[in-house]
Amino acid sequence: MACVLEVAAGRPVALLSAPGVAGYLGIAGFAALLAPHGAQGLAILDAADAPGHALAALRGGFTRVVLAPSCAAFPALSTLAEGLGARLLPQAPAALDLSRVDLRKPQGIRHLSRWLELP
Repeated sequence: MACVLEVAAGRPVALLSAPGVAGYLGIAGFAALLAPHGAQGLAILDAADAPGHALAALRGGFTRVVLAPSCAAFPALSTLAEGLGARLLPQAPAALDLSRVDLRKPQGIRHLSRWLELP
């Protein structure tokens, strides 16, 4: 995460969690990963198909939360999110899977820079 923020150098970037991370790492766990970098405002937390986790994320200060639109609670949670100044997303945005990018190597940094559309 630190490397992504460093390469982005203040430019807008989103930090998308793994699919369904709210269910196995938890809202507090994901927030703890972001906290040292002051990056919660950049985060998109994926709650998969768990409306309770989406609600907890919104109440926990996450401003973008992914929830499967097939959840019966999606419309109500979307309205709640808007009232909080947040967004409930029906799917995760396109993302670079950093599990296959070695950011310790120059080619990994170049790959990340291209993805972020940086010079």
